[in-house]
Amino acid sequence: MAKPLNELLVIETSSILAGPAVGMFFAELGAQVIKLENAKAGGDATRKWKLPKEDPNSSVSAYFSSVNHGKEHRLVDLASTEGRATLDELVAKADVLITNHLAGDAEKLGLQRERLRALNPTMIHGHIRGYVDDPSRPAFDVVLQAETGYISMTGTDAEHVAKLPIAMIDILAAHQLKEGLLLALLQRERTGKGAYVEVSLEEAALTGLINQASNWLMAKQVAQPIGTLHPNIAPYGELFTCADGDRIVLAVGSNAQFKALCSVLDLSDLAHDQHFSSNAKRVTNRNVLAQLLAPAIASQTREALLDQFTLLQVPAGAVNTLDQALSSTTAARMTLEEMIDGVRTIRISGNAFRIESY
Repeated sequence: MAKPLNELLVIETSSILAGPAVGMFFAELGAQVIKLENAKAGGDATRKWKLPKEDPNSSVSAYFSSVNHGKEHRLVDLASTEGRATLDELVAKADVLITNHLAGDAEKLGLQRERLRALNPTMIHGHIRGYVDDPSRPAFDVVLQAETGYISMTGTDAEHVAKLPIAMIDILAAHQLKEGLLLALLQRERTGKGAYVEVSLEEAALTGLINQASNWLMAKQVAQPIGTLHPNIAPYGELFTCADGDRIVLAVGSNAQFKALCSVLDLSDLAHDQHFSSNAKRVTNRNVLAQLLAPAIASQTREALLDQFTLLQVPAGAVNTLDQALSSTTAARMTLEEMIDGVRTIRISGNAFRIESY
């Protein structure tokens, strides 16, 4: 795909994950992205968020590398006269500015909305805040996961809850901001006017609740931690061990798929059993159903079983470790390499779409 945003100049003063992910989105699509990092702190805080096995003396961490591909990095003190002059010069010619400072720091850093608009009234200013009603409160992903319900329904039971292993709230907010910025850029093409686009981590988290939110709002069901299972569908999310010790997960969502599953496992009688004749009944009796499916699945190797499932269009997949997942041909095509501060960095592309012109 051609680089459709190669004429855009994007300035990024944001740090950590959500804002930088948006900056990388633009960089991958050809925009010139200049990241202004806090000189007093030695740059973006994630430069120091390292695994024990990483080089403690390196200025780059794997975490930092994950969302900072394709950018020009400058250490700047926005509270200084020199730093403010650098910011103003860049803002005056920028198409997009991405920020995520606390409300109380705007004046100190020269990032007040009105000031920036005066410098460049056609610029699109994208800002990420934490909480809607308390813009001065610092926001961190694990806290948002806790406060917006994610942790309470993630895990295996009430005593063993868990957070999602990535900063999902940051990712949700980044996607929301990308959408808002692209719409604002489209509007600018039509009207010539700039815009301010704001996203909060709190609201982005709530949008991500999707069916779990509706389950409560409409049916008054509070989601509970049920591991990989789905509260509305069965057998969906059930894990099984195959003859070779490898595991699979099922994602059966229709009666036709359930009949095909039973056919592959030579359990056709189950497809006609009144206890499992509809999805609602399969959800009610999912534990019994899983016990009946397990021996048949355990009698075959994973590869042989998945081949049969694919042939009859039974939704199922291998439970891969991260290194196995990243060894796929698709992952290889999405892997990006770049030298940052003389360090070879590797990441997965932030963009997973293709545009083909007619």
